[in-house]
Amino acid sequence: MDRLTVRKITARIAFIIGLLLMFFGSAFLLGTLEGTTRFSVLRAFFFVIIGALCAFFAIKLNKRSVYLFFATFFLLIGFFLFLSALRIIPFSFSQGWPLLSIFAGLALLPAGWHRFGAIRTRYVVPAVVFVLLGCILMVFSFRLAPFSFKHFVISWWPLLVVLIGLILVLISLGTKNNSGPPKP
Repeated sequence: MDRLTVRKITARIAFIIGLLLMFFGSAFLLGTLEGTTRFSVLRAFFFVIIGALCAFFAIKLNKRSVYLFFATFFLLIGFFLFLSALRIIPFSFSQGWPLLSIFAGLALLPAGWHRFGAIRTRYVVPAVVFVLLGCILMVFSFRLAPFSFKHFVISWWPLLVVLIGLILVLISLGTKNNSGPPKP
């Protein structure tokens, strides 16, 4: 066998061994942790494994930013669930569900960077919108506002129209005009 084939086989074996070590390490960690349920740690580990597999596919398939998006998204979910199971983060997923929107926004940034090699408006604007939406929903999820989300939407719906207009303006400014030079 040539060197390249040996390297590929070695890399695959290392990847499989790494996944197995993560699994067994999590299983041993379950035995040492007090006050956490095994299901919550296994659920978090499941999302980390899915994220690792997506990262593997993102690396193996060049310019596949969709895999990098899902890798980042699932890894963030897995780490959040793991920290929540360990009670390092003092709230549960039922309260912190708006973090999914924030994670989606954060996952768009490396996916856009991987695809274009630079920061592009077509990825940054939706990322910022997802993060802002998640932050707004977190305010209502933690009941930090003295009114409900329904009351907020009924009272402030014109702000939504303004934000949609702002997003469209920013996207249009970020696109290049490929029509060529003007004709004389």
